Amino acid sequence: MSRRTLAVGDEIGEVVVEITRDDLRAYAALSGDHNPIHQDDAAALAVELPGVVAHGMFTMGAVSRVLVDYIGDAGAVMSYGTRFTRPVVVPPMDAQPNTAQVHVSGKVTAVDDELGTATITMSAVFNGQTVLGRTVATIRQP
Repeated sequence: MSRRTLAVGDEIGEVVVEITRDDLRAYAALSGDHNPIHQDDAAALAVELPGVVAHGMFTMGAVSRVLVDYIGDAGAVMSYGTRFTRPVVVPPMDAQPNTAQVHVSGKVTAVDDELGTATITMSAVFNGQTVLGRTVATIRQP
């Protein structure tokens, strides 16, 4: 697959990632993270969360998927890191709406022609608040 070279200022247009409780159950099964705050409202409320919350690593992975879809090559990602700033509260399946919607976007913030890399800063917003901070990836240019 052919990829174009990125330039400072290139943007990843907003992508809405919808998260359901079924997604959390599937992620728990795959990751082995069965912490009840990701499945049970009572458990989440008991630790002063507003309800069931998405796994931080699930949210991080969803944002990285948007990045990889944009650059077109998962193997081009050299590094990727973030800070978890707020939880993503996922409503029950019988609620309306029954998905948590995370708005993901990104921007190329640096290019190093000598190293053949680009830096992309990602944004993840849920209910108007940033849920991942300092989300930065370094990618290998084509």
